[in-house]
Amino acid sequence: MYDAIIIGGGPAGLNAAMILGRARRKVVVFDHGQPRNRWAVAMNGFLTSDGMSPQEFIGKGRAELEKYGVELQDKVISTATYSKGSFVVNDADGNVYRSRKLLLATGLKDILPQLEGLEELYGKSVHHCPYCDGWESKDMAIAVYGKGRKGIGQALAMKNWSEQVTLYTDGTRELRRQDMELLHRNGVAVCTTAIKKLVGEAGRLQRIVLENGQEHEQQALFFSTSTQQQCDLGEQLGCEFTSKGVIKTGRLQNSSIPGLYVAGDADRDVQLVIVAAAEGAKAGVAINMELQKEDRK
Repeated sequence: MYDAIIIGGGPAGLNAAMILGRARRKVVVFDHGQPRNRWAVAMNGFLTSDGMSPQEFIGKGRAELEKYGVELQDKVISTATYSKGSFVVNDADGNVYRSRKLLLATGLKDILPQLEGLEELYGKSVHHCPYCDGWESKDMAIAVYGKGRKGIGQALAMKNWSEQVTLYTDGTRELRRQDMELLHRNGVAVCTTAIKKLVGEAGRLQRIVLENGQEHEQQALFFSTSTQQQCDLGEQLGCEFTSKGVIKTGRLQNSSIPGLYVAGDADRDVQLVIVAAAEGAKAGVAINMELQKEDRK
């Protein structure tokens, strides 16, 4: 029986494991090696680690846990249940693990635009988060992708990083007159023509080719699409979700299920690596405090 099982070995899961390991708890971290930011060249906005590759960051974090006796398992957890005050999880090979507390740090995954040529550019000059990659695209010709009205907010936000911003709605024409006035008033160009493909070289976007044959020179693209949970464990356990598809949590990352905590992108709107790590630390402290109370005679 573990004191805590942590599912997800990103910044949230690893930081929670460090807090709990330092508190001398018996902890295991399960990770499938498919983090949301695995395509990114660098991880930015994290004090002392700004510009570090996501792979290096995770490797360094895992190495730091060794001295605390935290167990790391590179396995996919397929099912999780809660019964009579304890959690039971099963990996994809059928092995069973039990714990007193459970932390979901499984994160989200982005629904990528279905655009020819995007895969080769994603994480290098095509991004979803301006706070993560806007600085590296400063003063460039920036495209914002958002069907319907989805890209309005991001297009306006990108003016923070460049004066050259164009919103592409990819063949959808749902922008209202007020939307167009707002965008034009703030210097955002609008293209409603359907996109045929993205063209670039060595990971750098060079131009967007439209279905009508026109080509627009662009150096970076930020998209505004949806996300979804990396896995369905939250649903399996009966967690409450917000209207935005993330798990509802309290101030200390506690969910609606006793003993179940959630940290990282899976439960919040501010989806930054440093925020995920901080939530993991909070969850680690809360889990240890709850275990301390239960252990008192």
